[in-house]
Amino acid sequence: MTAPSWNLSIAYQDLNDAKITQDIELIQQCIQVLNQHVDRRDLTAVMQNAIQTKEAAGKLLATINTFAQCHASIDAINPDAKSLIGKLAKLSSQLSQAYTPYQDTLANAPLEYIQEVLDHDSGDVYGQAFLIACDRKIADTKLSVAEEQLLAAMQVDGRDAWSRMYDNITGSLQITLDDGQTIGFSQAASLLYGTDFEKQQSAWRGIQEAMATHQESFAAILNALAGWRLSEYQKRSSQYSVHFLDPSLHQSRILPDTLDAMMETTLAHRDIGQKAGRLMAKVHGLEQMQPWNHMAGMPSLDGDAEQTYTFDAAIEVIKQAFSEVDQEMADFVDLMVENGWIDAEPTPNRRLGAYCTKFAATRTPLVFMTWGGSRSDLMTLAHELGHAFHNWVMRDMPLCQTRYPMTLAETASIFAENIVRDSLLAKAQTREQKLEMLWEELSSSYALLVNIPVRYQFEKRFYQQRQEGELSAEQLCQLMDETWREWYGDSMSESDPYFWASKLHFSISEVSFYNYPYLFGYLFSKGVYAQRESKGSRFYPDYVQLLRDTGSMMAEDVVERHLAMDLTQADFWRQSLQMVEDKVSQFEALLAQGE
Repeated sequence: MTAPSWNLSIAYQDLNDAKITQDIELIQQCIQVLNQHVDRRDLTAVMQNAIQTKEAAGKLLATINTFAQCHASIDAINPDAKSLIGKLAKLSSQLSQAYTPYQDTLANAPLEYIQEVLDHDSGDVYGQAFLIACDRKIADTKLSVAEEQLLAAMQVDGRDAWSRMYDNITGSLQITLDDGQTIGFSQAASLLYGTDFEKQQSAWRGIQEAMATHQESFAAILNALAGWRLSEYQKRSSQYSVHFLDPSLHQSRILPDTLDAMMETTLAHRDIGQKAGRLMAKVHGLEQMQPWNHMAGMPSLDGDAEQTYTFDAAIEVIKQAFSEVDQEMADFVDLMVENGWIDAEPTPNRRLGAYCTKFAATRTPLVFMTWGGSRSDLMTLAHELGHAFHNWVMRDMPLCQTRYPMTLAETASIFAENIVRDSLLAKAQTREQKLEMLWEELSSSYALLVNIPVRYQFEKRFYQQRQEGELSAEQLCQLMDETWREWYGDSMSESDPYFWASKLHFSISEVSFYNYPYLFGYLFSKGVYAQRESKGSRFYPDYVQLLRDTGSMMAEDVVERHLAMDLTQADFWRQSLQMVEDKVSQFEALLAQGE
């Protein structure tokens, strides 16, 4: 099999399917029902019906939107997909506005009323308990119902339009290499992860040139998104000051003390990631890593070309590794392939990155990536299949209990990477093969212990400065350069000044600080993975239960329940960092044997 394309027919046949029109009409009817009964929302039965109505509409809306986004991912300039996404954005805003009065009541009503509402047979209703409790914590930051509705209406063509602009620019962007070849942005970015070392600098320089060409647009996007958020937070600060990190912490379901403990401990141990980078540079025959090769595969030590994988071969590697945890995990991979729930075929106007999503109506997980055949692609596929497995083990739960935060979302994905790495390492017979497997550990530690903190620190400083006014593209480049050098130290030859523009995470409208949750997931998954050997046969069922808890518990409570540790203390993070350091030292010792 070559890299596969999606079969999305479980939802709709195509973007012009009449069923999409029918489902949109059903959503509109649900909105009308919510609007009609809003004045009676103090009645328990009315509130219960409103919750069910909103869930039903939301399920349909999410399914259609996923379908449209899937088509836009494989062809960013598809006019039908773009048109449908725009239409759905407005419909989502209308649904949000219609439900806002009910949400306001649930956030402020006496607890006795909340208990009456939750006393219902439908999981769509009783499953709301945790989400309502979370919403009640920030009740003091809510605006009036009318203001919340206005904000939801304005976001569609205000805040969210900037994110769509970024997708449109990068989706159609062409990168010119030194040899004159022109390729799409996503294809150029993919080169940076492979082993075609001769093209990597050319690809990176081409991306830098493209970012510079569009720097005013990208700077406008970042400034507009941050400005919108800061203005919103100021309006929400009537009872107490809303810090620009507060909404992210709420979405991530972690305490400020947890974030502080994680970042401070990582800063104190950033030498682990820097050491990994220096070792990687040594293998490249360099004094320092370079911004165009720090994500690349490992150069061959014996002169042979680096191993590449067909998509089929990669699937077999992942299945074998998953089966070592439990056969059910391997069978799940077969299910994903056989049903056409993975799209990895390179296409000209393909969007950047890789992700896992799902059809809410059928609970069908879907994986998107661009297959290039490198070991990095293999690990990306394992990562996204980990996400998909997380969704799959929650498929029988009320949908509202499966909305886990980004911090905990990375648990299953990075766990899946660890499984595959250790499986390949255990099968490695030569020193070179072992080094190749441990290279993935070094690459991950370099990315997650250094690059992710760069993103977080840059965004935090950007927001601090943005409160005083807009930053120019030149100032953004300078801020990125300073932050980059602070974290990478002498492990890298130069900075990536346009990283703020080329990394799409900074331009996502729905989520700010789309960075530190990856570090959280990396270190948390290390703690989970450490239990695999000690728990033995009990590990798999316990692991599945942990995943099922992620949608209805604070992160601190998940860790206390399943790991018996405290996230707000440095000890938790140090133990995981020690595991990473051990792998880096293992690579160093093996590398020294050949000197």
